Amino acid sequence: MGLFSIFKKTDATPAPAPSDDDEAARLAANSETERQQQQARQREIARATAMKIDAIESAMTFDIFNEPEPAWGSQRAARPARPKTAAHAGPDTQALDELPTTLLLRDDDLPQQAVAAETAPVVEEIAILYANGQGAVAEQLLTASVAEAGGDRTVWWMLFDLYQVSGQRERFDNLSIDYASTFETSPPPWTAPAEPAASSSGWAGLTPTEAFAGVLDAHIDAQLERLSQAAAASPVLRLEFSRVTAVEPAGCALLLDTLRKLQARQRELILVGADALAALIRDGIAVGRRDDTEAPWLLLLELLQLLNREKEFEETGMDYCVTFEVSPPSFTAPHKVATATARKVSVSPDRFMLPPLLEGQPGPLLGQIQHYADQYQTLVFDCSRLARIDYACANQLHASLAQLDKKIEFRDVNHLVTALLRLLGFADIARIYPHNY
Repeated sequence: MGLFSIFKKTDATPAPAPSDDDEAARLAANSETERQQQQARQREIARATAMKIDAIESAMTFDIFNEPEPAWGSQRAARPARPKTAAHAGPDTQALDELPTTLLLRDDDLPQQAVAAETAPVVEEIAILYANGQGAVAEQLLTASVAEAGGDRTVWWMLFDLYQVSGQRERFDNLSIDYASTFETSPPPWTAPAEPAASSSGWAGLTPTEAFAGVLDAHIDAQLERLSQAAAASPVLRLEFSRVTAVEPAGCALLLDTLRKLQARQRELILVGADALAALIRDGIAVGRRDDTEAPWLLLLELLQLLNREKEFEETGMDYCVTFEVSPPSFTAPHKVATATARKVSVSPDRFMLPPLLEGQPGPLLGQIQHYADQYQTLVFDCSRLARIDYACANQLHASLAQLDKKIEFRDVNHLVTALLRLLGFADIARIYPHNY
Protein backbone atom coordinates (compact mmCIF):
# COMPACT_ATOMS: atom_id res chain seq x y z
CA MET A 1 0.00 0.00 0.00
CA GLY A 2 1.41 3.34 -1.03
CA LEU A 3 1.80 6.33 1.17
CA PHE A 4 -0.95 8.25 -0.60
CA SER A 5 -3.41 5.36 -0.29
CA ILE A 6 -3.05 5.54 3.48
CA PHE A 7 -4.40 9.08 3.46
CA LYS A 8 -6.99 8.13 0.82
CA LYS A 9 -5.73 10.64 -1.65
CA THR A 10 -7.71 10.79 -4.89
CA ASP A 11 -7.39 12.65 -8.09
CA ALA A 12 -10.47 14.72 -7.27
CA THR A 13 -9.86 18.32 -6.50
CA PRO A 14 -10.11 18.80 -2.72
CA ALA A 15 -12.79 21.06 -1.32
CA PRO A 16 -11.53 24.51 -0.48
CA ALA A 17 -10.65 25.02 3.18
CA PRO A 18 -13.15 27.12 5.13
CA SER A 19 -12.28 30.77 5.43
CA ASP A 20 -11.36 32.38 8.76
CA ASP A 21 -14.73 34.15 8.87
CA ASP A 22 -16.67 30.89 8.40
CA GLU A 23 -14.61 29.19 11.08
CA ALA A 24 -15.19 32.08 13.50
CA ALA A 25 -18.94 31.99 12.84
CA ARG A 26 -19.02 28.22 13.43
CA LEU A 27 -17.12 28.56 16.70
CA ALA A 28 -19.37 31.41 17.84
CA ALA A 29 -22.50 29.37 17.06
CA ASN A 30 -21.13 26.37 18.96
CA SER A 31 -20.19 28.59 21.89
CA GLU A 32 -23.67 30.14 22.02
CA THR A 33 -25.30 26.68 21.86
CA GLU A 34 -23.11 25.39 24.68
CA ARG A 35 -23.89 28.50 26.76
CA GLN A 36 -27.64 28.02 26.29
CA GLN A 37 -27.36 24.33 27.16
CA GLN A 38 -25.37 25.18 30.30
CA GLN A 39 -27.97 27.78 31.35
CA ALA A 40 -30.75 25.25 30.78
CA ARG A 41 -28.91 22.70 32.96
CA GLN A 42 -28.39 25.32 35.67
CA ARG A 43 -32.08 26.23 35.66
CA GLU A 44 -33.11 22.57 35.89
CA ILE A 45 -30.76 22.15 38.86
CA ALA A 46 -32.20 25.29 40.47
CA ARG A 47 -35.77 24.05 39.96
CA ALA A 48 -34.90 20.70 41.52
CA THR A 49 -33.22 22.49 44.42
CA ALA A 50 -36.27 24.70 44.97
CA MET A 51 -38.60 21.67 44.97
CA LYS A 52 -36.38 19.85 47.47
CA ILE A 53 -36.25 22.92 49.72
CA ASP A 54 -40.06 23.28 49.58
CA ALA A 55 -40.43 19.68 50.69
CA ILE A 56 -38.00 20.18 53.58
CA GLU A 57 -39.72 23.42 54.66
CA SER A 58 -43.14 21.74 54.54
CA ALA A 59 -41.89 18.93 56.77
CA MET A 60 -40.32 21.40 59.20
CA THR A 61 -43.50 23.45 59.31
CA PHE A 62 -45.55 20.35 60.06
CA ASP A 63 -43.24 19.42 62.93
CA ILE A 64 -43.16 22.93 64.39
CA PHE A 65 -46.85 23.74 64.25
CA ASN A 66 -48.01 20.36 65.53
CA GLU A 67 -46.34 20.93 68.88
CA PRO A 68 -48.72 21.50 71.81
CA GLU A 69 -49.66 25.17 72.22
CA PRO A 70 -48.45 26.68 75.51
CA ALA A 71 -51.02 27.49 78.17
CA TRP A 72 -52.72 30.86 77.75
CA GLY A 73 -50.53 33.58 79.20
CA SER A 74 -47.96 31.08 80.47
CA GLN A 75 -45.12 33.00 78.84
CA ARG A 76 -44.32 36.59 78.14
CA ALA A 77 -42.25 37.83 75.26
CA ALA A 78 -39.14 39.82 75.97
CA ARG A 79 -39.99 43.41 75.11
CA PRO A 80 -37.34 45.24 73.13
CA ALA A 81 -36.52 48.75 74.28
CA ARG A 82 -38.39 51.41 72.31
CA PRO A 83 -37.31 54.98 71.74
CA LYS A 84 -39.40 57.36 73.76
CA THR A 85 -40.93 59.30 70.91
CA ALA A 86 -44.39 60.60 70.43
CA ALA A 87 -44.95 58.18 67.58
CA HIS A 88 -44.64 55.21 69.96
CA ALA A 89 -46.27 56.70 73.02
CA GLY A 90 -49.87 56.66 74.12
CA PRO A 91 -52.20 54.44 76.10
CA ASP A 92 -52.79 51.95 73.31
CA THR A 93 -49.07 51.14 73.10
CA GLN A 94 -48.84 50.67 76.85
CA ALA A 95 -51.80 48.30 76.76
CA LEU A 96 -49.98 46.02 74.30
CA ASP A 97 -47.14 45.64 76.82
CA GLU A 98 -49.50 43.96 79.26
CA LEU A 99 -50.91 41.40 76.83
CA PRO A 100 -49.89 37.72 77.08
CA THR A 101 -47.44 36.32 74.56
CA THR A 102 -50.12 34.83 72.34
CA LEU A 103 -51.46 38.33 71.57
CA LEU A 104 -48.18 40.11 71.07
CA LEU A 105 -46.75 40.75 67.64
CA ARG A 106 -44.74 37.89 66.20
CA ASP A 107 -41.16 38.33 65.07
CA ASP A 108 -42.28 38.59 61.45
CA ASP A 109 -44.74 41.31 62.48
CA LEU A 110 -41.89 43.54 63.64
CA PRO A 111 -40.45 46.00 61.15
CA GLN A 112 -37.53 44.65 59.19
CA GLN A 113 -34.11 46.12 59.80
CA ALA A 114 -32.66 48.73 57.49
CA VAL A 115 -30.54 47.59 54.57
CA ALA A 116 -26.94 46.54 55.06
CA ALA A 117 -24.33 49.30 54.99
CA GLU A 118 -22.57 47.96 51.90
CA THR A 119 -25.76 48.11 49.78
CA ALA A 120 -27.36 51.18 51.33
CA PRO A 121 -25.98 53.73 48.81
CA VAL A 122 -27.19 51.86 45.73
CA VAL A 123 -30.54 51.07 47.40
CA GLU A 124 -31.08 54.75 48.14
CA GLU A 125 -30.14 55.74 44.59
CA ILE A 126 -32.53 53.18 43.13
CA ALA A 127 -35.31 54.27 45.50
CA ILE A 128 -34.98 57.89 44.33
CA LEU A 129 -34.87 56.95 40.64
CA TYR A 130 -37.97 54.78 40.97
CA ALA A 131 -39.82 57.40 43.02
CA ASN A 132 -39.18 59.98 40.28
CA GLY A 133 -40.62 57.72 37.59
CA GLN A 134 -37.34 56.39 36.14
CA GLY A 135 -38.32 52.75 36.45
CA ALA A 136 -36.22 51.56 33.48
CA VAL A 137 -33.01 53.02 34.93
CA ALA A 138 -33.87 51.63 38.37
CA GLU A 139 -34.37 48.18 36.82
CA GLN A 140 -30.94 48.33 35.15
CA LEU A 141 -29.24 49.22 38.44
CA LEU A 142 -31.13 46.51 40.32
CA THR A 143 -30.24 43.89 37.71
CA ALA A 144 -26.58 44.82 38.03
CA SER A 145 -26.76 44.92 41.84
CA VAL A 146 -28.24 41.47 42.51
CA ALA A 147 -25.00 39.83 41.39
CA GLU A 148 -23.02 41.92 43.88
CA ALA A 149 -25.48 41.89 46.78
CA GLY A 150 -23.81 39.09 48.72
CA GLY A 151 -26.03 37.91 51.56
CA ASP A 152 -28.25 41.02 51.53
CA ARG A 153 -31.54 40.30 49.79
CA THR A 154 -32.88 43.87 49.72
CA VAL A 155 -32.04 44.53 46.08
CA TRP A 156 -33.52 41.14 45.14
CA TRP A 157 -36.80 42.02 46.85
CA MET A 158 -36.84 45.45 45.21
CA LEU A 159 -36.38 43.88 41.79
CA PHE A 160 -39.11 41.32 42.50
CA ASP A 161 -41.45 44.18 43.41
CA LEU A 162 -40.52 46.20 40.33
CA TYR A 163 -41.29 43.22 38.07
CA GLN A 164 -44.63 42.67 39.80
CA VAL A 165 -45.66 46.34 39.70
CA SER A 166 -44.76 46.53 35.99
CA GLY A 167 -46.32 43.14 35.15
CA GLN A 168 -43.11 41.48 33.91
CA ARG A 169 -43.98 37.88 34.74
CA GLU A 170 -41.30 36.18 32.60
CA ARG A 171 -38.46 38.21 34.10
CA PHE A 172 -39.91 37.60 37.57
CA ASP A 173 -39.85 33.82 36.97
CA ASN A 174 -36.25 33.93 35.71
CA LEU A 175 -35.21 35.93 38.76
CA SER A 176 -37.02 33.40 40.98
CA ILE A 177 -34.87 30.58 39.64
CA ASP A 178 -31.69 32.55 40.26
CA TYR A 179 -32.91 33.49 43.76
CA ALA A 180 -33.62 29.85 44.68
CA SER A 181 -30.20 28.80 43.41
CA THR A 182 -28.39 31.63 45.21
CA PHE A 183 -30.08 31.47 48.62
CA GLU A 184 -31.27 27.83 48.57
CA THR A 185 -34.75 28.83 49.64
CA SER A 186 -38.13 29.22 47.98
CA PRO A 187 -38.52 32.39 45.90
CA PRO A 188 -41.38 34.86 46.44
CA PRO A 189 -44.67 33.99 44.73
CA TRP A 190 -45.93 36.04 41.81
CA THR A 191 -48.71 38.40 42.88
CA ALA A 192 -49.82 40.70 40.10
CA PRO A 193 -51.19 44.07 41.25
CA ALA A 194 -54.94 44.39 41.23
CA GLU A 195 -56.35 46.42 38.38
CA PRO A 196 -58.17 49.30 40.09
CA ALA A 197 -61.85 49.74 39.43
CA ALA A 198 -62.72 52.77 37.32
CA SER A 199 -64.04 54.56 40.39
CA SER A 200 -61.07 53.67 42.60
CA SER A 201 -57.96 54.52 40.57
CA GLY A 202 -57.06 57.42 42.85
CA TRP A 203 -59.25 56.53 45.80
CA ALA A 204 -57.92 56.81 49.36
CA GLY A 205 -59.58 56.58 52.74
CA LEU A 206 -60.87 54.18 55.38
CA THR A 207 -61.32 50.71 53.96
CA PRO A 208 -64.60 49.00 54.91
CA THR A 209 -63.56 45.67 56.43
CA GLU A 210 -65.45 42.56 57.42
CA ALA A 211 -63.50 40.01 59.47
CA PHE A 212 -65.11 36.56 59.57
CA ALA A 213 -64.32 34.27 62.51
CA GLY A 214 -65.38 30.90 63.88
CA VAL A 215 -67.82 28.91 61.78
CA LEU A 216 -68.77 30.22 58.35
CA ASP A 217 -72.50 29.41 58.48
CA ALA A 218 -75.89 31.02 57.92
CA HIS A 219 -75.23 33.57 60.67
CA ILE A 220 -72.81 35.51 58.45
CA ASP A 221 -75.77 37.05 56.63
CA ALA A 222 -75.63 40.17 58.84
CA GLN A 223 -71.93 40.69 58.03
CA LEU A 224 -72.55 40.22 54.33
CA GLU A 225 -75.39 42.75 54.45
CA ARG A 226 -73.05 45.31 56.04
CA LEU A 227 -70.51 44.56 53.35
CA SER A 228 -73.07 45.12 50.61
CA GLN A 229 -74.11 48.43 52.15
CA ALA A 230 -70.48 49.53 52.41
CA ALA A 231 -69.99 48.71 48.73
CA ALA A 232 -72.49 51.43 47.87
CA ALA A 233 -70.11 54.11 49.18
CA SER A 234 -66.65 52.53 48.80
CA PRO A 235 -65.02 51.13 45.65
CA VAL A 236 -62.53 49.09 47.75
CA LEU A 237 -63.48 46.45 50.31
CA ARG A 238 -61.39 44.25 52.60
CA LEU A 239 -62.49 40.72 53.59
CA GLU A 240 -60.58 38.80 56.25
CA PHE A 241 -60.93 35.00 56.62
CA SER A 242 -57.82 34.14 58.63
CA ARG A 243 -59.83 33.42 61.81
CA VAL A 244 -62.40 31.10 60.20
CA THR A 245 -62.16 27.65 61.77
CA ALA A 246 -64.92 25.70 59.99
CA VAL A 247 -67.37 26.04 57.11
CA GLU A 248 -70.96 24.93 56.51
CA PRO A 249 -72.77 24.69 53.16
CA ALA A 250 -75.22 27.48 54.06
CA GLY A 251 -72.40 29.90 54.80
CA CYS A 252 -70.60 28.90 51.60
CA ALA A 253 -73.70 29.66 49.54
CA LEU A 254 -74.15 33.10 51.15
CA LEU A 255 -70.52 34.10 50.73
CA LEU A 256 -70.41 32.84 47.14
CA ASP A 257 -73.45 34.94 46.23
CA THR A 258 -71.96 38.07 47.84
CA LEU A 259 -68.57 37.66 46.14
CA ARG A 260 -70.23 37.35 42.75
CA LYS A 261 -72.37 40.43 43.35
CA LEU A 262 -69.40 42.52 44.48
CA GLN A 263 -67.48 41.59 41.36
CA ALA A 264 -70.47 42.37 39.18
CA ARG A 265 -70.50 45.84 40.77
CA GLN A 266 -66.83 46.26 39.83
CA ARG A 267 -65.67 46.53 43.44
CA GLU A 268 -61.99 46.11 44.18
CA LEU A 269 -61.41 43.37 46.77
CA ILE A 270 -58.56 42.86 49.22
CA LEU A 271 -58.61 39.31 50.55
CA VAL A 272 -56.85 38.19 53.72
CA GLY A 273 -56.63 34.47 54.51
CA ALA A 274 -58.50 33.35 51.38
CA ASP A 275 -55.98 30.54 50.84
CA ALA A 276 -56.62 29.21 54.35
CA LEU A 277 -60.38 29.34 53.76
CA ALA A 278 -59.93 27.41 50.50
CA ALA A 279 -57.98 24.73 52.40
CA LEU A 280 -60.77 24.43 54.98
CA ILE A 281 -63.36 23.95 52.25
CA ARG A 282 -61.24 21.36 50.50
CA ASP A 283 -60.95 19.35 53.73
CA GLY A 284 -64.74 19.09 53.90
CA ILE A 285 -65.42 17.78 50.40
CA ALA A 286 -64.53 14.54 48.62
CA VAL A 287 -64.37 13.55 44.97
CA GLY A 288 -67.32 11.34 44.05
CA ARG A 289 -69.33 12.21 47.16
CA ARG A 290 -72.47 14.15 46.33
CA ASP A 291 -73.54 16.32 49.23
CA ASP A 292 -76.86 18.12 49.56
CA THR A 293 -75.53 21.21 47.81
CA GLU A 294 -72.74 22.16 45.44
CA ALA A 295 -72.07 25.43 47.30
CA PRO A 296 -68.78 24.40 48.98
CA TRP A 297 -67.36 23.23 45.65
CA LEU A 298 -68.45 26.39 43.85
CA LEU A 299 -67.08 28.65 46.60
CA LEU A 300 -63.76 26.79 46.45
CA LEU A 301 -63.60 27.33 42.69
CA GLU A 302 -64.49 31.00 43.17
CA LEU A 303 -61.70 31.50 45.72
CA LEU A 304 -59.13 29.74 43.52
CA GLN A 305 -60.14 32.03 40.67
CA LEU A 306 -59.84 35.14 42.85
CA LEU A 307 -56.40 33.91 43.97
CA ASN A 308 -55.44 33.45 40.29
CA ARG A 309 -54.53 29.77 40.76
CA GLU A 310 -55.48 28.56 37.31
CA LYS A 311 -53.87 25.12 37.46
CA GLU A 312 -55.45 24.30 40.83
CA PHE A 313 -58.76 25.70 39.55
CA GLU A 314 -58.69 23.38 36.51
CA GLU A 315 -57.83 20.33 38.63
CA THR A 316 -60.62 21.10 41.13
CA GLY A 317 -63.00 21.75 38.23
CA MET A 318 -62.37 18.24 36.90
CA ASP A 319 -63.05 16.77 40.35
CA TYR A 320 -66.28 18.81 40.50
CA CYS A 321 -67.26 17.52 37.05
CA VAL A 322 -66.68 13.90 38.06
CA THR A 323 -68.60 14.32 41.31
CA PHE A 324 -71.72 16.10 40.01
CA GLU A 325 -71.58 15.10 36.33
CA VAL A 326 -71.93 18.70 35.16
CA SER A 327 -69.59 21.04 33.34
CA PRO A 328 -67.34 23.09 35.66
CA PRO A 329 -67.13 26.90 35.49
CA SER A 330 -64.56 28.41 33.16
CA PHE A 331 -61.51 30.15 34.60
CA THR A 332 -61.34 33.92 34.28
CA ALA A 333 -58.27 35.71 35.58
CA PRO A 334 -59.17 38.25 38.30
CA HIS A 335 -58.58 41.95 37.57
CA LYS A 336 -59.65 43.75 40.71
CA VAL A 337 -58.45 41.47 43.50
CA ALA A 338 -55.42 41.83 45.77
CA THR A 339 -54.21 39.77 48.72
CA ALA A 340 -52.65 40.89 51.99
CA THR A 341 -50.80 39.16 54.81
CA ALA A 342 -52.76 37.96 57.83
CA ARG A 343 -51.56 39.33 61.18
CA LYS A 344 -51.97 37.98 64.69
CA VAL A 345 -52.88 41.38 66.08
CA SER A 346 -54.42 44.44 64.52
CA VAL A 347 -53.80 47.50 66.65
CA SER A 348 -56.52 49.38 64.79
CA PRO A 349 -59.65 47.86 63.23
CA ASP A 350 -59.79 50.57 60.57
CA ARG A 351 -56.99 51.06 58.07
CA PHE A 352 -56.49 54.06 55.86
CA MET A 353 -56.01 52.82 52.31
CA LEU A 354 -53.43 54.72 50.25
CA PRO A 355 -53.95 54.98 46.47
CA PRO A 356 -51.82 53.13 43.88
CA LEU A 357 -49.89 56.28 42.96
CA LEU A 358 -48.94 59.33 45.05
CA GLU A 359 -47.28 62.19 43.22
CA GLY A 360 -47.48 65.95 43.00
CA GLN A 361 -49.27 67.96 45.65
CA PRO A 362 -50.99 65.68 48.20
CA GLY A 363 -53.17 68.45 49.67
CA PRO A 364 -56.56 66.66 49.50
CA LEU A 365 -55.01 63.43 50.81
CA LEU A 366 -53.45 65.26 53.77
CA GLY A 367 -56.88 66.62 54.66
CA GLN A 368 -58.32 63.09 54.68
CA ILE A 369 -55.46 61.89 56.84
CA GLN A 370 -56.05 64.70 59.33
CA HIS A 371 -59.71 63.70 59.56
CA TYR A 372 -58.61 60.09 60.13
CA ALA A 373 -56.18 61.22 62.86
CA ASP A 374 -58.96 63.12 64.61
CA GLN A 375 -60.83 59.83 65.14
CA TYR A 376 -58.05 57.39 66.07
CA GLN A 377 -55.06 57.32 68.39
CA THR A 378 -53.31 54.73 66.20
CA LEU A 379 -53.00 55.38 62.47
CA VAL A 380 -52.55 52.35 60.23
CA PHE A 381 -51.86 53.06 56.56
CA ASP A 382 -52.64 50.17 54.23
CA CYS A 383 -50.08 50.25 51.41
CA SER A 384 -51.12 47.04 49.65
CA ARG A 385 -52.26 49.09 46.62
CA LEU A 386 -49.46 51.66 46.76
CA ALA A 387 -47.07 51.05 43.85
CA ARG A 388 -45.12 54.32 43.93
CA ILE A 389 -44.83 57.63 45.79
CA ASP A 390 -42.68 60.39 44.36
CA TYR A 391 -39.92 62.14 46.29
CA ALA A 392 -41.65 65.52 46.75
CA CYS A 393 -44.96 63.98 47.81
CA ALA A 394 -43.23 61.69 50.33
CA ASN A 395 -41.47 64.70 51.87
CA GLN A 396 -44.76 66.55 52.33
CA LEU A 397 -46.41 63.47 53.80
CA HIS A 398 -43.55 63.12 56.28
CA ALA A 399 -43.81 66.76 57.35
CA SER A 400 -47.56 66.40 57.92
CA LEU A 401 -47.34 63.14 59.90
CA ALA A 402 -44.46 64.44 62.04
CA GLN A 403 -46.84 67.03 63.53
CA LEU A 404 -49.27 64.38 64.79
CA ASP A 405 -48.99 63.01 68.32
CA LYS A 406 -49.99 59.54 67.18
CA LYS A 407 -48.68 56.02 66.82
CA ILE A 408 -48.27 55.47 63.07
CA GLU A 409 -47.78 52.31 61.02
CA PHE A 410 -47.32 51.62 57.31
CA ARG A 411 -48.43 48.08 56.46
CA ASP A 412 -47.81 45.87 53.40
CA VAL A 413 -45.36 48.29 51.79
CA ASN A 414 -43.47 47.20 48.69
CA HIS A 415 -39.69 47.24 49.08
CA LEU A 416 -39.11 50.05 46.59
CA VAL A 417 -41.37 52.38 48.58
CA THR A 418 -39.93 51.08 51.86
CA ALA A 419 -36.42 52.13 50.81
CA LEU A 420 -37.63 55.67 50.03
CA LEU A 421 -39.54 56.00 53.31
CA ARG A 422 -36.49 54.94 55.30
CA LEU A 423 -34.27 57.32 53.34
CA LEU A 424 -36.57 60.23 54.18
CA GLY A 425 -36.71 59.44 57.91
CA PHE A 426 -40.18 57.90 58.18
CA ALA A 427 -38.75 55.29 60.56
CA ASP A 428 -38.29 58.07 63.13
CA ILE A 429 -42.02 58.79 63.27
CA ALA A 430 -43.62 55.48 62.27
CA ARG A 431 -43.16 51.74 62.00
CA ILE A 432 -42.71 50.44 58.46
CA TYR A 433 -43.77 46.86 57.67
CA PRO A 434 -42.71 45.71 54.19
CA HIS A 435 -44.73 42.86 52.80
CA ASN A 436 -43.08 39.56 53.67
CA TYR A 437 -40.90 37.66 51.19
